[in-house]
Amino acid sequence: MTMSFNGKPSRRAFLKGAVAAGGTVAGASVAKAAGDPLITEVQEWASATGEGVDATPYGLPIEFESDVVRRNVEWLTADTISSINFTPIHALDGTITPQGCAFERHHSGAIELRKEDYRLMINGLVDTPLVFTYEDLERFPRENHVYFCECAANTGMEWAGAQLNGAQFTHGMIHNMEYSGVSLRTLLEEAGLDAAGDLKDKWVYVEGADASSNGRSIPMEKALDDVLVAFKANGEALRKEHGYPVRLVVPGWEGNMWVKWLRRIEVTNQAIESREETSKYTDTLEDGTSRKWTWVMDAKSVVTSPSPQSPIKHGPGPLVVTGLAWSGRGSITGVDVSLDGGITWQEARLGAPGTDKALTRFYLDINWNGEEMFLQSRARDSSGYVQPTKAELREVRGLNSIYHNNCIQTWWVKANGEAENVEVS
Repeated sequence: MTMSFNGKPSRRAFLKGAVAAGGTVAGASVAKAAGDPLITEVQEWASATGEGVDATPYGLPIEFESDVVRRNVEWLTADTISSINFTPIHALDGTITPQGCAFERHHSGAIELRKEDYRLMINGLVDTPLVFTYEDLERFPRENHVYFCECAANTGMEWAGAQLNGAQFTHGMIHNMEYSGVSLRTLLEEAGLDAAGDLKDKWVYVEGADASSNGRSIPMEKALDDVLVAFKANGEALRKEHGYPVRLVVPGWEGNMWVKWLRRIEVTNQAIESREETSKYTDTLEDGTSRKWTWVMDAKSVVTSPSPQSPIKHGPGPLVVTGLAWSGRGSITGVDVSLDGGITWQEARLGAPGTDKALTRFYLDINWNGEEMFLQSRARDSSGYVQPTKAELREVRGLNSIYHNNCIQTWWVKANGEAENVEVS
């Protein structure tokens, strides 16, 4: 095979080789181009003027991408008011999730709260209890950070075996956006923490303005570290379903702690032990006891294509295997991909160096021979942690858990290019 200037096989040579081999879609496309009417004839879209700049004052996806939408699984909850819409990760590339595709999870429905009516109270063990308006928050020093937000229940339905047939449904309770806002540390320091005394055993209790309030306790150490009070995502205002006008961002920790429509932050001597951190969002073990305070989302990855919703349509030949990896304990340092269910592994190429608590895109360029594959990916992070198999997780956790399932996922890719969710523990 022809080598590129850096000693690696060039993609052009790779494709040229595929054409020479015959029978591949790449070769067929090149051979067909000479007589293709889409090349040789003037098409309708080139025969008249298109829409003017005022056709869509707020830009929308073109109709040909109308299938790239969030999707719900009806049987997961009794009502969509308290449910999940999953990110179509199988249809996206790169790492930034468009707000319109970013998963949403509600406990009492998405509310409409005007910026003008917004208030944020800080009380409890502070020197001066304060109330901020939206405009007040905009006047504080601002930060911008890209972080993933993952629901603790992401992949939770898969504990007992392969259940949902699609990366959107097995791993789509996640999004990755650039958040803009004010550090929680700045606001706490504005209120003053001398009254709290020694901070090492203090907590903050946060709650939202919606009917559920979704109150959660956060250790002071984390609150003063990287927690953000955010009012923008991907450069624009938060969407209603993501907590407009202000939400909490708790990097690397389970999404339930990212309280939306943030209304109150109380400095306390102890954890409040609310519903959302006792009867919910704890990890039930084999003996029926439950672990609490398992906030961090451990290293995880998934192949997004090929996958059940993104089958191989072009037949044998050059194939890009791609997916996402992330870790709440730091950055992704590497991803391995297996084509044979974990017997052998190849190191994937990262689309960009991994960044702290954010999604990383990986790619493996192969020449598919048309035989079945058992696709898996395995992430490694900057703490040295390696993503486990489901069998390894079950050895510790049993089968009663729902949350924090970061096991290796398997797609059975068949000879016809279709893919199916299967379990290879």
